[in-house]
Amino acid sequence: MEIRIIERDEIDSLLSLNEDHFNDVKSKRIKPAKLQETFVAFANSDGGDLYIGIEDNSEGGERIFGFADQEEANGTISTLLEETTPAVENLMVEFLNVENKGLVLHFGIPKSPKVHYTAGGDCYIRINASKVKIRGERITQLGYSKGAEPYERKALDNVDIEDIAESELLENYMERVGTHLQPEAFLRKQRLLTKKDEKRIPNVGAVLLFDDEPQATLETRCAVKVYRLRTTEAEYKREQLEEMPVTINGDVESVIDSTVTQVGKYIDGASFEDGGKLIKLSYPSEALKEILVNAVIHRDYSLNDDIHVRVFDNRVEVQSPGKLPGYMNLQNLYDERFSRNPNVVRMLHNLPNPVNHDIGEGLDTAKNELRKAGLVDLSFAEKDNAFVVTIRHQKIASLEDVILQYFVENPDGAITNKLVRQLSGEDDMQKVKIALQKLRANGEIKPEDENASAFNFRYIKA
Repeated sequence: MEIRIIERDEIDSLLSLNEDHFNDVKSKRIKPAKLQETFVAFANSDGGDLYIGIEDNSEGGERIFGFADQEEANGTISTLLEETTPAVENLMVEFLNVENKGLVLHFGIPKSPKVHYTAGGDCYIRINASKVKIRGERITQLGYSKGAEPYERKALDNVDIEDIAESELLENYMERVGTHLQPEAFLRKQRLLTKKDEKRIPNVGAVLLFDDEPQATLETRCAVKVYRLRTTEAEYKREQLEEMPVTINGDVESVIDSTVTQVGKYIDGASFEDGGKLIKLSYPSEALKEILVNAVIHRDYSLNDDIHVRVFDNRVEVQSPGKLPGYMNLQNLYDERFSRNPNVVRMLHNLPNPVNHDIGEGLDTAKNELRKAGLVDLSFAEKDNAFVVTIRHQKIASLEDVILQYFVENPDGAITNKLVRQLSGEDDMQKVKIALQKLRANGEIKPEDENASAFNFRYIKA
């Protein structure tokens, strides 16, 4: 195992480390079984770094009391690596050699796609700087959220096989993929029936694909709500809704088609008014489609919430229930592949002209389409228990280029700080002010009225 000598600045960084959701320090005196609780909590949550051989900050005085040698840490290493069930994969383990103070044992723990337990059979998660023991339904929910136990395979007692086997949606699907199997045999082969009490019954995946009204059948909400909001602000008010949100119900394929159509209607009218003039915005339709498809097929259907699509004046936000599954994180979205609902994804992909690409390709397509349109890349965030993708109508071009292009298209027009922000997608008033002043200094634009107030200051072509 690697021993790495660390310098004074890294030692200082360790000692100033704030114990939080992603970092923890422990004394080497802690019992391995107790330490395992923190280790499991990191793996079951978002991963993190665990340092052993550093006393708690509240103790005062010297804090680093490392292991005398590697052998002294064998019991700790053995418990964490060999007695955690199942074993945590892709760990980074090293010793940090702190001169005259021994070896600090460092575990770099990844976010795991599995649910892990201590040697005593207990399950923990990390919340802020603490570990929390969970039981029963919360463990089941953790498995769903990670994708370790697909919710799409949950058996539904309130649905008979005939409800699905005799549906027109299934009949239509089977015709399109060209199968000659009997409906029940087809459902069984496609893993859309789950065995319960020696009987096979339809599961969540079967209902999402082939039930006429999954939203009425499932215990959780699974519709899409689409909003048109006349604002560019981060927060919106009810009066900024152009109309009441449109709720889209139906099977997965229909929901995707209807959502793409509804958002397209709003996007076609994406514009804002400036001085009586209508300024239109343009988004690449293929990029929007890929994001909407991903939201429907990769969301966490175990959560009692709908997908929310908000079309603002300068951006589109798509909020999908559930954090990123498995080992997926905000940094590896374009590189890694993980499907929370593999059966639903596979069934849709098996159709002629499928709505979905292979996992991960949809994001690449969206990114490329935005670049072709001269718009900035997608932005991603995890908020509460949801994943949010934002498509901004923000130009890759510099602010100066956006301003000059406006005058190419509107030679007799006038431009304001606000209008530049709306055209470019840049939210920072100061950055826009600097760009306007630079073009003014270069003699390319000039004030329409030198004496106008700051709120009414407009520039025209010089």
